[in-house]
Amino acid sequence: MKKVIIIGGGAAGMMCACHAAKNGARVELFEKNEKLGKKIFITGKGRGNLTNASDIDVVFNSICSNPKFMYSSLYSFTNDDALKFFNDIGLGTKVERGNRVFPKSDHAYEITDVLTREMKRLQVKIRLYTKVESLIIVKDACEGVVTADGERHMADAVVVATGGFSYQSTGSTGDGYKFAESAGMNVTDISPSLVPFNCKEKFVTEMQGLSLKNTGLELKHGKKVLYSDFGEMLFTHFGVSGPMILSASARVARKFFGKELRLVLDLKPALSEEQLDARIIREFEENNKKEFKNSLSKMFPSKMIPVIIERSGIDANKRCNVISHEERKRLVELIKNFDMTVTGLRDYNEAIVTKGGVSVKDINPATMESKTCKNLYFAGETLDIDCLTGGFNLQVAWSTGVAAARAITEE
Repeated sequence: MKKVIIIGGGAAGMMCACHAAKNGARVELFEKNEKLGKKIFITGKGRGNLTNASDIDVVFNSICSNPKFMYSSLYSFTNDDALKFFNDIGLGTKVERGNRVFPKSDHAYEITDVLTREMKRLQVKIRLYTKVESLIIVKDACEGVVTADGERHMADAVVVATGGFSYQSTGSTGDGYKFAESAGMNVTDISPSLVPFNCKEKFVTEMQGLSLKNTGLELKHGKKVLYSDFGEMLFTHFGVSGPMILSASARVARKFFGKELRLVLDLKPALSEEQLDARIIREFEENNKKEFKNSLSKMFPSKMIPVIIERSGIDANKRCNVISHEERKRLVELIKNFDMTVTGLRDYNEAIVTKGGVSVKDINPATMESKTCKNLYFAGETLDIDCLTGGFNLQVAWSTGVAAARAITEE
């Protein structure tokens, strides 16, 4: 019977433990925290967005870094397989907007609970409060681990599933990168991903707490459009956040490197400039004796109105019936191109995932085994793989965890 040590009790580690034990291995899982799955607890805003029920092509298109590397593991353990696995071990699920899959209870901790029960049923030995300090590597093969107390634990295979560098309060402090480098592997540059943006302009913070829906977005560097989207966003005390912004960060995180980017919103994407102008004319005609500042309540949320007035350059006290064609044209331009300056990303403590990590060039995509060190495997966010929001990152954790478990136990 093979002995397997798994470092990290997050999504990838627990899934790997379940499958390795089910396939007959003696499994020990080492977790430095006081409990398992700390990062799972905060997924889907605490509701646990465990996967995405879209077609597999949509899943692949939602992987931002190294999607081709995922072909083998994702086709071997698909999102449908993940859903069946969780249903079979007692987790009721439901599918919501965007094909996001959640526990029926809306409680993320249920994901960790069912995985923990399954591991206990399969007699996985769970060691909490146990920090792995280093790997035991002999002649380019991993033979075990050394824990912080200096104790050596030998194994036939070691799986590193320690997460990335984001939400470090959950234990993701980059340990896996150190282990990889000690085994002669490369680690790519890392940066926060699925993270809000900092903005320069004061008017952005004046709208703190305002959420916009059905908004168009373009992120530009000069005239080049780096990313475009349509959906929801939120103004904050530092800049902007929300689903659209997080997805934008995943696509452009590596393009920053000190540059300032321009974020351009289309506040009325359903209307062409001509249609919008006609709408504004109607509003002004209905409010022809009112002042400009009192004519916009049907078009914009109250928090945004003072900003629109100031940026339009139209006198707030000017009556609607004397606003000129040129002023109206400026207003249309502003609404269709409401721009602000993005100065950078928020830090790792606000990032849902980490972009970058253990180079997939040094990993066998079918088995998750290191190409430089035998019997050493990697799974989950430690790898240089990251996705958009919507359950895709957890699906990568499930698929890579299962791939490692199967490769170890089916040899």
